[in-house]
Amino acid sequence: MNTGQRLVNAALQEEARQAKYASRKRVNQLALTLSLLAMAFGVFWLIWILWETVRLGVGGLALATFTQMTPPPNEVGGIANAIYGSFLMVMLATFVGTPIGIMAGIYLAEYDTKGWLASVTRFVNDILLSAPSIVIGLFVYAVVVARFRSFSGWAGVIALALIVVPVVIRTTENMLQLVPAGLREAAYALGAPKWKVILSITLRAARAGVVTGVLLAVARISGETAPLLFTALNNQFWTSSLSEPMASLPVTIFKFAMSPYENWQHLAWAGVFLITVAVLGLNILARVLTRNKN
Repeated sequence: MNTGQRLVNAALQEEARQAKYASRKRVNQLALTLSLLAMAFGVFWLIWILWETVRLGVGGLALATFTQMTPPPNEVGGIANAIYGSFLMVMLATFVGTPIGIMAGIYLAEYDTKGWLASVTRFVNDILLSAPSIVIGLFVYAVVVARFRSFSGWAGVIALALIVVPVVIRTTENMLQLVPAGLREAAYALGAPKWKVILSITLRAARAGVVTGVLLAVARISGETAPLLFTALNNQFWTSSLSEPMASLPVTIFKFAMSPYENWQHLAWAGVFLITVAVLGLNILARVLTRNKN
């Protein structure tokens, strides 16, 4: 009787396990289906956007696009001044913001990990990371543009650098924290000073991640429009002086895309295509560096 009862109980338990397994399998299939549908939904819009960007952007490319200045309505011209202005301001903003971000990240990861200054710095950095770029543009406008009574390329560089700094800080700190503590301890055991350990051991071990963060920051500021509207403004003519208003691709795209003139709209799509290709190239480079590190 006990043997029969045990067999019955075992059969009931097996049936319950099978029912639970079937229920989990149905839930898993439902979750997988919903995930695939969500992925397909996102990929569909992404492909559509990229297709329209390539189709309309390539159609607006010509030799004049890279050699002539932004034209008046219904006239032949290009966006050479905007390309140069964007390149110059992004490059200078990267050179200004990257050292500040890397040194601040080193301080947070290596010198003061739990102090009050580190906590305040992380808090402020998180605010800057989540703050809309237009807020940064208004801040630079109030501090620089309004005080000097002139829009300028330098003001645009400052605004873009303020966007670069928090991204580089966060990336540098996270990458340095991933370096095993054993590497530091081995270097200290050999008598190496702290600055030498940071420069030759930890920073070198995390260089791929740090470079990736810098490239992602460059990709972000390449398409920023709002900060430049309040700082560098725009310029229809070629200028290499950062003390004057300077043209940029994002602002030119915004201005031309909102216009009713067909030639301006073609140039706007050409600018969108160029920015997309540049950002895509930077993201691919960042992925390659990350893969090499892994």
